[in-house]
Amino acid sequence: MNENQINNEEISSKLSCHKCNSLNYCTIGRPNKKIGNCPMIINSEIQKEAKALYDADDFIKISTAVASIVEAKGYIHWPRLKDTIEYAKGMGYQKLGLAFCIGLRKEAEKIAEILEKYGFEIFSVCCKTGGIKKTEVGVPKEYTMNSITGYVIGWITCNPVAQALLLNKYKTDMNVIIGLCVGHDITFTHLSKAPVTTLIAKERFAPHNPASVLFSHYGQAFFNLDLEKMKKEIQ
Repeated sequence: MNENQINNEEISSKLSCHKCNSLNYCTIGRPNKKIGNCPMIINSEIQKEAKALYDADDFIKISTAVASIVEAKGYIHWPRLKDTIEYAKGMGYQKLGLAFCIGLRKEAEKIAEILEKYGFEIFSVCCKTGGIKKTEVGVPKEYTMNSITGYVIGWITCNPVAQALLLNKYKTDMNVIIGLCVGHDITFTHLSKAPVTTLIAKERFAPHNPASVLFSHYGQAFFNLDLEKMKKEIQ
């Protein structure tokens, strides 16, 4: 087997469901035999492993069922916050942790107020808890206080580690991310002992709506310019 054959096999085995019209295949319970890398065909052993976990793992079984019930009950008619409320109720959770960005403090306050009205006990932690300097966690000084784009960002670091550890200490049943930075949300999720859901994904470019850049003129223009700049830097 030559190198070209190996590369072709590697490419054909990569997962690329985004290129398949799934509505005609897995969505109605059948694999796509017209392509060479449908995971329902080339990874059938993993599909069986996943099915076994739905039967064997109580959390997975219950969580999946509750999520599907919530979807069926409120499809299109419920906002995501209501979905979150109904999921938590369906799972029997009482203590909810809110890990929020300081830039969304007002949103966190309103969310906590609504959740408390539904009977949940709320524990909230701001991203700047601990007051640690960015330079103390390895951030170069030139990336503190002011952003390269000209905005004040401060010298105190976000602290997703402490946010997770604090909510772990208070043994929350589920934690909710409210606008944590990309990367900080990963750190928080990595350390959280309770299951985590994201209610608000931070998007400074377009007020907390990451999907807005995908099909708009402004999003297309941004990525065209950004990719062009990247190519020039490589040359």
